[in-house]
Amino acid sequence: MFFERAEGGEQAVLVHVDFFSQQDREDVDEFIDLATSAGVTIRHLLRGSRNAPNPKSFIGSGKLEELQAVVQAEEANVVLFNHTLSPSQQRNLEAQLECRVIDRTGLILDIFAQRARTHEGQLQVELAQLQYVSTRLVRGWTHLERQKGGIGLRGPGETQLETDRRLIRDRIKSIQRRLDKVKKQRDQGRRSRNRAEVPTVAIVGYTNAGKSTLFNHITDADVYAADQLFATLDPTLRRIELPGIGPVVLADTVGFIRHLPHRLVDAFKATLEETVEADLLVHVVDSAAEERLDNIDQVNEVLREIGADEKPQLMVYNKIDLLGNVEPKIDTDADGVAQRVWVSARQGSGIGQLLDALASRLATGVWRGQVSLPPNFGQLRAQLFALHAIETESWDEQGNQLLDVCISAADIRRLEKQMVFDWQALVV
Repeated sequence: MFFERAEGGEQAVLVHVDFFSQQDREDVDEFIDLATSAGVTIRHLLRGSRNAPNPKSFIGSGKLEELQAVVQAEEANVVLFNHTLSPSQQRNLEAQLECRVIDRTGLILDIFAQRARTHEGQLQVELAQLQYVSTRLVRGWTHLERQKGGIGLRGPGETQLETDRRLIRDRIKSIQRRLDKVKKQRDQGRRSRNRAEVPTVAIVGYTNAGKSTLFNHITDADVYAADQLFATLDPTLRRIELPGIGPVVLADTVGFIRHLPHRLVDAFKATLEETVEADLLVHVVDSAAEERLDNIDQVNEVLREIGADEKPQLMVYNKIDLLGNVEPKIDTDADGVAQRVWVSARQGSGIGQLLDALASRLATGVWRGQVSLPPNFGQLRAQLFALHAIETESWDEQGNQLLDVCISAADIRRLEKQMVFDWQALVV
């Protein structure tokens, strides 16, 4: 990793400001969860309210003096803001407080740096970090500034600040080239799935909604799952079999959060493309969270940003074990189409209903009926059995095989192409 994290045991003071504008408001409880996930020790939470941020120091002079006193009293070595700071605001605060100041974006980046486990994930995080820090380089090397002309007054030619910027630009280009290779590999795998016409289902949702626990139950995988924000950072793909549908690719993706930094969205576009290209989105919601409706809106906002807002969604209300007397169930619309499934991923209840709902939502391209196979169509019969498409089998008086079949339209087209026949000519 390009940037090394500071050693653990950091003593932090948290700053949260309530603005009258709903658009600028952040959730203080979520902020505390973010700080805890970053591994700091919270010494104090300083709250305030303003109409608008102070251009120089974000908070007012009186609140800044109060913050300075708290930092000194608590012997804190880092101050975390639950807001996005401009580079100048961050520098002014650090100069006044004489300790590190990190805004909400920097805090989320730090958590991402801790969670990234794959090489691709680490590259994406480093790219976001570099793009973030490139705007916040300070002139800490003034002794190397370029001097005016004249004997004995000529400088080294390039200031340390310019050197840092050039190194960062070169590193960003290098990472982007490597991520482009990863993107090509992903595109190749996606094209292969498209050729085989295997449907893809992407699990999306607010961070810590229980997506990975649900993913593990469905696929028998061992994806890391924990009760913390951004436990999952790296996408995981698994192949499952759905009755009447056949093979389906299930993708577990990074959790979303309110006001997700745009540079993170940009850096993780290769990962988020699994969501954009999916045939169906499984939107997991923490049903026990008081702010669940707001969280749903925030997820849909991110989906709009990445161009996936038009994708069909199946809502999954997770953690019903925390609600009391709610049983696993499927809610359907007036046409009988599954819209919501109530489950508890931790207890494993409702998984069967979820799989049924997935099969029904993906069954729009499924053909069900009876076909008659002449005796010389044994190879097609074997292929249908291999696809688990035959429900019942009988014979007529002419020795033709009568098969009750449930098969996807994609498999029909593939068989017609491989074996050169007309499916409709076999339909009874």
